[in-house]
Amino acid sequence: MQFLADMIHKMGHNAWICREGKTRDMYVVEFSKKVVKDARISSKRNKIDYIRGYFDAEGSVPKSKDVRFYIYFSQKDKKDLEELKSYIKDLGIICGKTHNPSKKEDPAYWRFYISCKSYYSFIEKIGSWHPVKSQHLRKKI
Repeated sequence: MQFLADMIHKMGHNAWICREGKTRDMYVVEFSKKVVKDARISSKRNKIDYIRGYFDAEGSVPKSKDVRFYIYFSQKDKKDLEELKSYIKDLGIICGKTHNPSKKEDPAYWRFYISCKSYYSFIEKIGSWHPVKSQHLRKKI
């Protein structure tokens, strides 16, 4: 992680290493999206890796086995979310409509679900490297 943070500093941007939670032994390198603003996500491999990273950060699956299974992405940046959705659709995965679940609570909050018809496709093609989310996805297979 230090190597990555140092590379970003050499590019003239700020980066920092943060611990995820107070008690978890997990750290991340955080940096501004400007660092990758000129990067293009065009290959299938790039799209898969990008979607997985996005899912691990902004996606969700139910933690309880007692509720109906779902996979969704949420974000305040609708344009960013729509771009992500286009990458997912490029891989043949069916997505629901991007919507605001509660304009009263948060008018700038957006989400879309992966269609139940595409759960297995999403799990097989994208998956997760998140320690908890990956377990929930594996249980679905």
